[in-house]
Amino acid sequence: MNQPDQLAARLREIADRLRSPDVSEEEAEALAREAADLVGKASAEIESDLRAARAEDPS
Repeated sequence: MNQPDQLAARLREIADRLRSPDVSEEEAEALAREAADLVGKASAEIESDLRAARAEDPS
């Protein structure tokens, strides 16, 4: 599994856990922080890939 797939899978796990009625407020906050971190990593990876693609095709 590559990095984007791993990030997406973990985000799905977090979303599933957050939908659980027995998740505590403390756990929900920790999961939300983790999700925000993962989204930031994914965004940085997308930006990096876009820059690389533009460098390969300068037209």
